[in-house]
Amino acid sequence: MTSTAVIILNYNGARLLRQFLPGVIRYSQSAQIVVADNASTDESRELLKKEFPAVRCIELDRNYGYSGGYNRALQVVDAEYCVLLNSDVEITDGWLQPMVSLLDNHPEIAAVQPKILSYNNREYFEYAGAGGGFIDTLGYPFCRGRVFDHLEKDFGQYNDTREIFWASGACLMIRRKVYEELGGLNEDFFAHMEEIDLCWRIIRRGFSVYYCGSSTVYHIGAGTLAYGHPRKIYLNFRNNLRMLVYHLPASQLVWKLPLRLALDWIAALRFLLRGEVRAFTSVLRAQANLAFQFRKVFNTRKKLSRALPYRMDGIYYGSILLDYFIRKRTRLIG
Repeated sequence: MTSTAVIILNYNGARLLRQFLPGVIRYSQSAQIVVADNASTDESRELLKKEFPAVRCIELDRNYGYSGGYNRALQVVDAEYCVLLNSDVEITDGWLQPMVSLLDNHPEIAAVQPKILSYNNREYFEYAGAGGGFIDTLGYPFCRGRVFDHLEKDFGQYNDTREIFWASGACLMIRRKVYEELGGLNEDFFAHMEEIDLCWRIIRRGFSVYYCGSSTVYHIGAGTLAYGHPRKIYLNFRNNLRMLVYHLPASQLVWKLPLRLALDWIAALRFLLRGEVRAFTSVLRAQANLAFQFRKVFNTRKKLSRALPYRMDGIYYGSILLDYFIRKRTRLIG
C-alpha cells in the first residue's frame, strides 16, 4: 500500500481515544497511526503513553484548533497520503484500501472521503459529510444524504464513487504534496468549514475531490462542540462568509455577499424568535468580524487570485433555501 498516515487530532478527548483508537489500530495495520494533541488538559497524553505506546503522539504546545493542529502535524509526518480523522469516528474493516486505490489509480484526484454514517443512529447518514459534500450558488453547504437538519436513511443509494465539491473533515484522505502546495488548512478559520475552503482551493488548482461509497465510517459528531453551541454557530457563519470572499469571482461577489448578509440576518432573527439569544448574537458577531477584518480577508483573496484561477466547477446552481423550505425537497443530488 502507498505510504499512508492516519492522523487523529485530539483535544481533551481521552474518553474518545480509549473508545475508538483500538479500532483504528486494528483496521489500519498498513498505515502509521498518529495522534496530534492540541495541548490537552485531561489525561490524553498519559493515556497514549500507558495504553497505546506504539501510537506516535505529536505534543503541540497549545490548542491550535483543527486547522493549526493538522498543519503542524502534517509538517512532521512522512507519508504520501494523510487521513485527517476525527477522534469520534469508528472505522470499519477494509475502510482504508478503497480510498488508497482511488488515489493510486487517479492522479487527478487530490482528496477523498468515505461514506459517513451516524454512530448513534447507524442506519442514517451523519450530518458532517454523509454521502459527499456540495455547495449551492449562495455558498450554503449541504451533503448527499443531509440537507440542513434532514438526514436520509442509508439504503445503498450512495454506494457509488463520484466527484463531489467538498470532503468532510471528519474523515478526509488527501495527497500530502497537494496539501503542502496549497498551504494546508487556513488557520484563520480555526475550526469549521476549513475543509470546504481547502477543497475549493483544490478545485481551483485543477484537481478533483471524490466520494468513495465502498468505504464506511461511523461518526458521533459534535465531539468537541455541540451542533447548536453558540461558538460553533459563530464559526460556521463567520467562516462561510470569509470563504465566499476568498473564492467567488468579483462579478458574483458584488451581489451574492450582500444577499448572504441579509439572509444571515433572517437566520439570526429566527434564532431570536425561538428564544436562542446566544445563537442570535453569534450571527451578529460573525458579521461584525467580517466588517472589522475585511482588509485582512480581502488581502487573502488577492493572494489566492494571484496563485489560483477562479473556478466554480461542481457548484449546485440552485438554492437549498428555496429547495428545502419552499419546494420541500430533501434530496438535491443523486
